[in-house]
Amino acid sequence: MKCIVGLGNPGREYERTPHNAGFDVVDRLASSWSVSFKRSFRFPARLTEHRVDGEKVMLVKPMTFMNRSGQAVGPIARKHGVEVQDILVVVDDADLPLGKIRIRAQGSAGGHNGLKSVMAAFGSEAFPRIRIGIGRGGGDLKPYVLNRLPPEDQQVLDDALDRAAAAAEHWIGNPVALTMNVYNG
Repeated sequence: MKCIVGLGNPGREYERTPHNAGFDVVDRLASSWSVSFKRSFRFPARLTEHRVDGEKVMLVKPMTFMNRSGQAVGPIARKHGVEVQDILVVVDDADLPLGKIRIRAQGSAGGHNGLKSVMAAFGSEAFPRIRIGIGRGGGDLKPYVLNRLPPEDQQVLDDALDRAAAAAEHWIGNPVALTMNVYNG
């Protein structure tokens, strides 16, 4: 089984904000696969499953808020026996220019509290991730990531979200190094 985890914040006020880029990517995958997220009664998350080329794939949206994402992801992975290298985490990255995506096989949190929480839950940095560039917006970071972008910037982000969803789907049946070669750059 593979698991694709989109990080974000629950609630209507956070929908379509840069900080919810991870949620937006897994929503795109669910839509293209014609599956719907359901609230889990066992875990603080919304989940759905689908088969892609015979591989069972679980999509996860932690409902713990970004900075506590590991509280949902860790127990879900343990319950379903998902190995850390079979969990792809999709997250926003203010240090990447708006619209750029970067895939890595593993690495540090780079200051991202959602990634720090997931790393703490696994005791490891050895999970692949897709970082989606949201830029910094030129001012205070917190209001920038938690508010909607102007339409022209939103279009750039939407294009990146589409590429990130395609990269996540590619990763399901391919080594992460190949996905990096195809989608980084």
